[in-house]
Amino acid sequence: MVIAENQPPEPPPAFNLKHYLSERQAIMETALSQAIGVTYPETIYESMRYSLMAGGKRLRPILCLATCELVGGTIAMALPTACALEMIHTMSLIHDDLPAMDNDDYRRGKLTNHKVYGEDIAILAGDGLLAYAFEHIAVETKNVPADRLLQVVARVGRAVGAAGLVGGQVVDLESEGKTDVTLETLTFIHRHKTGALLEASVVSGAILAGASENDVHHLTRYAENIGLAFQIVDDVLDITATQEQLGKTAGKDLQAQKATYPSFWGIDESKRQAEQLIAEAKAELDPYGDAAQPLKSIAEFITARTH
Repeated sequence: MVIAENQPPEPPPAFNLKHYLSERQAIMETALSQAIGVTYPETIYESMRYSLMAGGKRLRPILCLATCELVGGTIAMALPTACALEMIHTMSLIHDDLPAMDNDDYRRGKLTNHKVYGEDIAILAGDGLLAYAFEHIAVETKNVPADRLLQVVARVGRAVGAAGLVGGQVVDLESEGKTDVTLETLTFIHRHKTGALLEASVVSGAILAGASENDVHHLTRYAENIGLAFQIVDDVLDITATQEQLGKTAGKDLQAQKATYPSFWGIDESKRQAEQLIAEAKAELDPYGDAAQPLKSIAEFITARTH
């Protein structure tokens, strides 16, 4: 069979997000399971693993791997940091579910950590995961210059502390039940409580691969937008989804008299705002061309998800 020389080449296959996420989730599940074994005292390691291995989308570590690859790095370079980010995220969920915080009985369709191990062990499991996360980055990261590693440790530390996740959680707790919470305060809560760790996940992967200041600028803007969109969608799902869909108690925001985006905008406008943020996030990736398709597809997935 003779093929004409001027025949156009076949277009590349369409990007398959489901396959991409499934492949990356499998990588993360293996790495996370290997990262923490069970030794004496067994109770604390079992408690840490109970929540760490309870499933979830693994969105933060997958974002970290994706940006590292986008800038020219490898999955291996970013894997320890990706694991650490999931450990920190898991810590925040364990502590968030405690009676002193959101007082929830279910997470990812399973009993929360304190319901299985008690409040004392749950607090310590969160502490153990947080401390081990930084040890894991420092000890397990290979073939990355020390100055990049130091930047990542500092950035992740800031994201989880009072300038990030912890600060957002404090303002969230202080705002519960108040009728005068402003939209600005609500956005502060979520840019810190949810957005800071998402941003660290995105930017850390790129830094490990040697990202330029321009890369960091574009990826930070991308992360800020998907972080806020993520929270708006969460607020909508808390109203519209069932406990089975969410894997946790539905309607908690309403019960706690929390300010949410739907309480300011209504459900339809909240969805529109989330879609606008996703469009702006994707625009930040235009300079990267087709190489940014995984990150663009993940952004679209955030508004399309049902749990």
